[in-house]
Amino acid sequence: MTVIKDTADLGQVTIPSGSGKKVLLAAPRGYCAGVDRAVIAVEKALDHYGSPVYVRKQIVHNKHVVSSLEKRGAIFVDEVDEVPTGSVLVFSAHGVSPAVVAAAEARGLNTIDATCPLVTKVHREVQRFAAEDYDILLIGHEGHEEVEGTAGEAPDVVQIIDKDESIANAKVRDPKKLIWLSQTTLSVDETMETVVKLRKKFPDLMNPPSDDICYATQNRQVAIKKVGAASDLVLVVGSANSSNTVRLVEVALEAGAKASYRIDFASEIKDEWFAGVETVGVSSGASVPEELVDDVLVYLAERGYGDVRTVQTAEEDVQFSLPAELRKELKGTTNDVTNKVKRS
Repeated sequence: MTVIKDTADLGQVTIPSGSGKKVLLAAPRGYCAGVDRAVIAVEKALDHYGSPVYVRKQIVHNKHVVSSLEKRGAIFVDEVDEVPTGSVLVFSAHGVSPAVVAAAEARGLNTIDATCPLVTKVHREVQRFAAEDYDILLIGHEGHEEVEGTAGEAPDVVQIIDKDESIANAKVRDPKKLIWLSQTTLSVDETMETVVKLRKKFPDLMNPPSDDICYATQNRQVAIKKVGAASDLVLVVGSANSSNTVRLVEVALEAGAKASYRIDFASEIKDEWFAGVETVGVSSGASVPEELVDDVLVYLAERGYGDVRTVQTAEEDVQFSLPAELRKELKGTTNDVTNKVKRS
């Protein structure tokens, strides 16, 4: 496999041209640190407590991951009132509102908070600016678990900005005490376009104290831009309810890919997509295990696309510790994990 990168500046990557069928494999792709942490948390909880371990919503937005954990004894529920009193409940990587935390406490549940630390950072920003009496415009997708959890930190002062209609309907108490924050898995370009529109209405709108869109989302979008610009067809592995996966399909098309499709599994690929296709780009969302990408590469190789070139635009070494509740339980056991966790 050829790796295309510039070690001096991974952002400046030139993809060599050449005839013949080939695959451009985006890197980074797949699992991010927050997803890895959340999935390992459920696995460790099952090892320690035994089955069942309950999980509110999908631990991450991926069919294969959820199905695999169900086979091990995880039970996924929509709300805490579905969980028997005294049971173990894991909060998903997308985070929950204080109201959900309170409901779990009221049922006497043993909770493990697997919220991604980068989502928690945005929760703390909401808490901070709400305490300072700001109105908060939260750019994100209405109905997404992360947005619901973040907005729930201060529902009286948070307005969700999803479509142009929500911009037109936005009303604030003091336009000079107004800040925008965002869901962590949005398209960077699309988010900044929304900010430009918001500033036309609210010229004094403040920026977040730091980037809310997470490193993994940004890195995967930069990589797919490079791949998409040089591809006839782009395949993005990931589930339909994965916001960052759906954004990768859109970004690939915006970058110049002639066609781009989202698939959960290699079996969903359609042969008719390859008519006249010489270069196939491949990437995957941040909730996708690498084995699903491997299946796609096997499918492509069987159809003549065996020349795989990795297009690397960044290197990632971020790791997060397991949730504090789990670290405390595992301390001193054979499952003791006190340092940073990363799947081997």
